[in-house]
Amino acid sequence: MSRPPGKNGRAGPYGLAAVLTFIGSAAGLVGWSRFAVNRHMDLPPALPGQLETLATERAGAVSLYGSPEQEGVPLLLIHSINAAANAYEVRPLYKHYRTSRPVYALDLPGFGFSERSRRRYTPRLMVEAIHAAVAEIRSRHRHGAVDAMALSLSCSYLARAAVERPDDYRSLGLISPTGFDARLSGEGPPDGHRGRDTLRDLLDRPPFGRPLFDALASRPSMRFFLQKTFGTKDIDEGLFAYDYASAHQPGAEHAPYCFIAGHLFPTDTTRLYEELRLPVWMVHGRRGDFVDYRLAPRVAGRPNWRVISLPTGAFPHFERLGDMTADYDAFLADLTWAPPRSPA
Repeated sequence: MSRPPGKNGRAGPYGLAAVLTFIGSAAGLVGWSRFAVNRHMDLPPALPGQLETLATERAGAVSLYGSPEQEGVPLLLIHSINAAANAYEVRPLYKHYRTSRPVYALDLPGFGFSERSRRRYTPRLMVEAIHAAVAEIRSRHRHGAVDAMALSLSCSYLARAAVERPDDYRSLGLISPTGFDARLSGEGPPDGHRGRDTLRDLLDRPPFGRPLFDALASRPSMRFFLQKTFGTKDIDEGLFAYDYASAHQPGAEHAPYCFIAGHLFPTDTTRLYEELRLPVWMVHGRRGDFVDYRLAPRVAGRPNWRVISLPTGAFPHFERLGDMTADYDAFLADLTWAPPRSPA
């Protein structure tokens, strides 16, 4: 009588074939990544104006775009967090406001032209980068308070920064903020994160860490996720092209793996929003995969909050820039502000 495959610890023909297939696929992935993928693509600045690097004490080297020529309250724009995030995500807003007021945009640690070293990326690291950028901007504009606007998950970092240093801000703008849905709301430990070190360490190590990221950041994969974000196949092609180039830089995998492992998701997002006493303007779309705002009524009725929605995906500034900025400008017009007087 013949023995079944695998008897007495032997792999058998089918098990051996599976092992060989796995080894071949893994070797093929590593080879494709190393020899067929360009990890040093040309990456021009995402935005016009000045691009400089801030040497921060706690967040490392952080890149900051700026168009400071106009008078007024400075506006800081902060991109979202994903596998290919960068300052191009705020490009429509940056270009719109640079003709009427000082405007800046931050590349958060691990993204764009900021430091992309292998380290643990957490909400605290992002908050420290925002603190450093705001301090630098204020020092250039007579130390006045700024307006700041963030996108998606970064809204929680901006909220934390404003709770810690409320005098730095005149107002906050939140675009498609996370934390109002059932899955990512948070009333957990303050200043915590949802990271799993075991998962991060498993992903972000040779020889498969970078090849797996290259597969995640392939053109088909990135187009798929952008379509989910926009809620339509009609995505912004300029954003898609820049995202692809940004994700193909040395060290591009480190921050995204912390994102995947949960380290960049705060545990106390909902509480942070409820602690805000500054004027807050919030907009979100009604199309795509990011439309769960069931907890928004917890703040929508507060006198310091204005919440609107638009028939767009999660990046309304790419689709309805005029409608969005008109409402935001009306919100700002209700705030009391006078330009500082020049010394006599």
